[in-house]
Amino acid sequence: MKNLAAFMSGTNNMIFKEIPVPELGPKEVLVEVDVVGICGSDGHYYQHGNIGDFVVEGDFILGHESAGYVAAVGSEVKSLVVGDRVALEPGVVCGTCEQCLSGKYNLCEHVEFFATPPYHGTFANYVKHPENLCFKLPENVSNAEGALVEPLAVGLHAAAQGDVKLGDTVIVFGAGCIGLVSMLASKARGASNVYVVDIIDKRLEFAKKLGATEVINAKNEDVIAKINALTGGKGAHVVIETAGSPITVAQTASVVRKAGTVVLVGMTVKSETSYDFMKLMGKEGTLKTIFRYRNLYPVAINAISSGTIDVKSIVTHEFEFENIKEAFDFVAANPTDVVKAVVKIKK
Repeated sequence: MKNLAAFMSGTNNMIFKEIPVPELGPKEVLVEVDVVGICGSDGHYYQHGNIGDFVVEGDFILGHESAGYVAAVGSEVKSLVVGDRVALEPGVVCGTCEQCLSGKYNLCEHVEFFATPPYHGTFANYVKHPENLCFKLPENVSNAEGALVEPLAVGLHAAAQGDVKLGDTVIVFGAGCIGLVSMLASKARGASNVYVVDIIDKRLEFAKKLGATEVINAKNEDVIAKINALTGGKGAHVVIETAGSPITVAQTASVVRKAGTVVLVGMTVKSETSYDFMKLMGKEGTLKTIFRYRNLYPVAINAISSGTIDVKSIVTHEFEFENIKEAFDFVAANPTDVVKAVVKIKK
């Protein structure tokens, strides 16, 4: 059993190394990885070597949006058998800290998250993972869709934090993968109108194809004036910011309606950014944030399986494992063309 892994070795460089097949604990599962998505965080580590205080040191395996086949199980594993297809929730938590015990395990102080330094990711033939974080995929959900459960969980968490309800108007800033899954999650919760804002026409065309009520190119239109026109001057019930731009973060206070909710998802490059809190206070608006997700993998898988949410259409590019460096370089060089790229690991 050969276990080949792709390591970033310095910025903008990839090398392959053979590594040992992981030894399993009693409640762990060995997964033969099949499909891994390239997340924006993967690309940032690849190009810059860090995200804030998380710094890549030495050769490092990226990848955390993963699905594959159960290849072996530990002695106490009960719910999975060899051959099952699974999606891997990437964060292993302690289960004993205050946040875990309160149910908000995504905020665990001791989390070990795939591809977040110093913990290696899943661009490898085989990885081990706890049984309770390996979610069996129904027959009608492909492994590519299984890999996209991870970003979909982010979108579902964003829509839930905003408490999107039947009949709501929602604005999504950013038409990248996370913006699109936030839009799909909002529509699945019953939003009547979802307006998507970006500066890249191809991404906006994609958003329109996936069901956006209307799209707005911020390069060509006054976003605030356009949204006022679309909403009769009232603004949106929920505004979800996924672009991570100081400009769009600031605009959220202007386009949310009175008593509405702003949800910040995207992270700005600088840790501090300007915001008109007085405008938000004048509307008695609510400002919320999200960090990853919690308890949403089963929900996401069921939404895909039932046809409620279509994630497979988000994939615009697929690469073979041996071409992983070309994949990362292409994603970095073509941000206007790539919505979501995935890497096929298993032959």
